[in-house]
Amino acid sequence: MEKVIVWYLRMSVVYFVAGAVIGFFMIVSPDVSGYYVTSHAHLNLLGFMSMMIYGVGYHILPRFSGRNIYSPKIMHVQFWLANAGLVGMAIGWPLQASGGASLILMIASLLSFASIMLFAVNILKTIKAA
Repeated sequence: MEKVIVWYLRMSVVYFVAGAVIGFFMIVSPDVSGYYVTSHAHLNLLGFMSMMIYGVGYHILPRFSGRNIYSPKIMHVQFWLANAGLVGMAIGWPLQASGGASLILMIASLLSFASIMLFAVNILKTIKAA
């Protein structure tokens, strides 16, 4: 398995644990939990689920289609954009909820969106019919 694919899977687990930790602290401190609901959800969905889908998708779909990945470079760029966007959102959501950091959240959201689009292009071009 390619190193970058392993890193997608590792980061998936890291975000799963981070989302669980935030979820636990939301139960322990319900008075401030409202600030962290969206970060908790993004760490679990964009972090755990999406990173797992990216890693497994990049590993399995080229094999199922009998083709090499369309662009390994896109796969690497997407990894960094996805992680930067998610970390930015995980930090930006609580800051925005407390009255600031809208710009951080907007930039992070654009990075995450760009990474999703790169994944879609890379996978679709990989599996398209010859």
